[in-house]
Amino acid sequence: MAGIAAWIGIAAEGFGISAAVFAAAIALIALGLHKTGAIVMLAALAIALFFRDPDRFPNRTEGVVLSGADGRVVEVSEREMPGMAGVRFKRVSVFMSPLNVHVNRAPIGGEVARIEYTPGSFRAAFRDDASEHNERNLIVFKGSGGTTVGMMQIAGYLARRIVCRLRVRDRIEPAQRIGLIMFGSRVDHFIPQQYRVTVSPGDRVRAGETVLGELGQ
Repeated sequence: MAGIAAWIGIAAEGFGISAAVFAAAIALIALGLHKTGAIVMLAALAIALFFRDPDRFPNRTEGVVLSGADGRVVEVSEREMPGMAGVRFKRVSVFMSPLNVHVNRAPIGGEVARIEYTPGSFRAAFRDDASEHNERNLIVFKGSGGTTVGMMQIAGYLARRIVCRLRVRDRIEPAQRIGLIMFGSRVDHFIPQQYRVTVSPGDRVRAGETVLGELGQ
């Protein structure tokens, strides 16, 4: 299934859903329920679009932190990363609408140092307190030279499932596919202080391509 999903450009987690709805549409049409079948067929196509998974090729990978999500920057601030009390990071929050690509990508290359899943509620993802109350999954990456970058997948009002394909000590490449959040939500990036943030609230970003931070001169 994963091979077929990759061939047609859909995330494996969404392929089964869209295929099941598509099969239901075919069955309805075969039974003579053409209008209902057509509506269900459109739903199958919409689901396939929700889970589209285009290839991405970053122009730069050295000395930069890439966006882990498609969407719009809603906040740039300074915060402590969970589990690292007393250490301040530059936090860049990206809101993913249902129309964005939902596949998340690694912001840097290196090793997965920590994964911490926290169950929670499903408030609107663009709210600042979503990072404290919503279902979320924190991934901490260790890059070359000991650079620590965090990425938190946060479920939103519509999202009910966070997918993380990684395990602790996995080796990863910059912009590698690492999971997804179904039907929109938010991703918070925790960038070390020595990096200069290159985006501002309102900017549109693309996972695995847009540079969120670069080493300052």
